[in-house]
Amino acid sequence: MIRFRLRLADLAATSFGYSPLQEAVLSLRMWTHHAHRFPALRPAFAALRPAFERLDAHPLLTALVARRRYWVPDLLTPRPAVPAPALRDELAALRATDPARLRPGLEQTFHPLGEPVPPVLAAGLRHPDRLLADLADALETYWHTCLAPHWWPRARTVLTADLAHRARTLAEGGADALFHGISARLSWADDTLTIRRGGPWPSTPDDIPVDGRRLLLTPSCFADGVSTMLDRDAPPHIVYATRGLATLAERPPPPAPQALTGLLGATRARLLVLLADDGPATTTELAHRLAVTPAAVSRHLTALRTAALLERTRHGRHVHYRPTPLGAALRHGEPHP
Repeated sequence: MIRFRLRLADLAATSFGYSPLQEAVLSLRMWTHHAHRFPALRPAFAALRPAFERLDAHPLLTALVARRRYWVPDLLTPRPAVPAPALRDELAALRATDPARLRPGLEQTFHPLGEPVPPVLAAGLRHPDRLLADLADALETYWHTCLAPHWWPRARTVLTADLAHRARTLAEGGADALFHGISARLSWADDTLTIRRGGPWPSTPDDIPVDGRRLLLTPSCFADGVSTMLDRDAPPHIVYATRGLATLAERPPPPAPQALTGLLGATRARLLVLLADDGPATTTELAHRLAVTPAAVSRHLTALRTAALLERTRHGRHVHYRPTPLGAALRHGEPHP
């Protein structure tokens, strides 16, 4: 087990954030035999597999995930400096890392599991500065090719909702409600946060004083329970499975025809296509599906209603939108009588 010692000031300074770079690195688990741990994500990543396998660096990327357990190097999943960093800033920090940290970071990931450092990584350690640059470049290409276009906007919505929920739980229910709500493997008592975990050393406790270094809690779409850094001297950081993961298994909105996008604009065209193909929906549901704010969706819905392309009906407290006959005809490119 691992025990974090938090004084009152440490608990008050506990914060939340998500990391695009962490999600990119942890998502590499989906390209290995560990993918079975995340059934809700498998359909989306199955659709991404052809693009991933076309990447020249995909053997380098999959080598970063250990075989026995799904560990990845701490070096590549640094604690985010702000609650919602930009990937470009995290990659810049990664590229500025001392290359001398690469060998111990890789050995710390694989050797405790009885695994050698994978050959493609071991060979690169002859020139660690070049290997570090290659890893950063590969992760950037992977992000923009596979994750950013469609998957990340939906994942970011889920992660942001989780952060809001956890902050509200801490404010309303205190530390015990927060930590118990994250995982049954977390417990809080006597100013100590305990993580019960298995692994190569399941009976060896580690006591980690926070000592003003600020504990950070980070949700992830690719966490199975809770975990922390392999390096016990690293700043205190706990990664946990986000809420709402099942929503990422939903089918993404269908693309809008180019002609319709040219006529209405990208967001309004996607709204019309989504409502015509999937049926009536509320403003909140549409905002979630399109990964935009409810206020923005509301403005677009109003414009489409003004143009007689949508109509709305009320069911209790909820208002549902659906295409008018004109809107449906426009979506399908049919003449309207």
